[in-house]
Amino acid sequence: MTSKHLPPPILAEGLQSLGEEAWIEVIQKMDEVYNDLLQYEVALEEKNAALEESQQFVFSVLGSMSDILVVCDRDGRIETVNQALVAFSGKPERELIGTPLFDLFADAAARKSAEHLFDSHVLKGLSDCELALRGDDGGAVPVSLNCTPRINHQGMRVGMVITGRPLGELRRAYQDLRETHEDLKRTQQQLLHSEKMASLGRLVAGVAHELNNPISFVLGNTHALQRYAQRLQTYLGAIHAREPREHLDILRRDLRIDRLLEDLPQLIEGTVEGAERTRDIVDSLKRFSAIDRDEIQPFNLTQVIERAVHWVAKAAAADRFKVDMRLPEGITVLGSSGQMQQVLMNLVQNACDATVDVAQPRLEIRARQAGDTVEISLRDNGPGIDPSSLAHVFEPFFTTKDIGKGTGLGLAISYGIVERHGGTLTVANHPDGGALFTLTLPLAHP
Repeated sequence: MTSKHLPPPILAEGLQSLGEEAWIEVIQKMDEVYNDLLQYEVALEEKNAALEESQQFVFSVLGSMSDILVVCDRDGRIETVNQALVAFSGKPERELIGTPLFDLFADAAARKSAEHLFDSHVLKGLSDCELALRGDDGGAVPVSLNCTPRINHQGMRVGMVITGRPLGELRRAYQDLRETHEDLKRTQQQLLHSEKMASLGRLVAGVAHELNNPISFVLGNTHALQRYAQRLQTYLGAIHAREPREHLDILRRDLRIDRLLEDLPQLIEGTVEGAERTRDIVDSLKRFSAIDRDEIQPFNLTQVIERAVHWVAKAAAADRFKVDMRLPEGITVLGSSGQMQQVLMNLVQNACDATVDVAQPRLEIRARQAGDTVEISLRDNGPGIDPSSLAHVFEPFFTTKDIGKGTGLGLAISYGIVERHGGTLTVANHPDGGALFTLTLPLAHP
């Protein structure tokens, strides 16, 4: 070793003075630094992989978007676009990147409007603004645009994000939605009418029996009046023929004219009463079956409840089913009496069906007024409703009855009718047994 390669005397002396432990410590420190570098490299690779995965996710989301998307810097130059805009404009992505955003608009008027809107809404964004963009055929296409400012980690605005959808697609979507809504309303009306006709069909037997009494009474009185008319005609014929007084007295006694004259007012009164009863029955049926969705007027809820109980009891043709009603004479509410009768008939019919296997089937109907509302409770003495089914009672097509004995629409339609009347309909199991339905309605103000 030459003199120029020898370490300075002080350095050489320091190196010679270092012991073996010092060298081992230096090597350990170098190993620690190397391990840290390796860990940092591994962490950096993991973050880089996560970043690439996030980038691929963002690109896949942008590529799958049906709405057009443009990302531009604060100077309004395009930085990123998605495939929807490429297809819409007919230009490749490389031609769009770096160009002014406002070159996308169809004409000078649209560009001017866009510049004014974006300048005035650059900080708070823009929502549902209709502007014309140039399509792939060069024509103007109206587009609903939304603009959101881009903010960096320091809270500074660095650009904008613009999304949009051609209004032709929106209009088609709105038209499809409108047609679907109309179909749903028609279906709802058909279901309502079908359920009402099903309820009406259950009344046929009871109505026939109910009509039979007054019609038979009227028919019997009519036959009696016919016989009386023949006697009067014979007697009056003798009077007009100027028969002798003695012969007229005998004829009067044989034909029982005096008894006939006494019975005649009662026969006529009974006939009128039977005819009026028949008219009332038919009127009740018409009122129930009429499509009176928009009929809003005050009516007596007590009479509706009594009529519903009467019809269901007649249709049931079972004297075992007893209904205990304790109602005030007049409960005036506002709405459709026909629709409310359908609700009450469904509730009473359900109670009748639920107690068919009970030795002494019974339904209790009570009314309680609280402020501006009236609460009608209907409690039967049946087995009640399974707790797992309570939450589904008012769902369409849900029924606990056997197949063929229930459509599952009665309570669902009743629930909707009560809601339209501003009331509520709830169900629970009574602590002492049986199902308890509670109908709450607002009272009609004078």
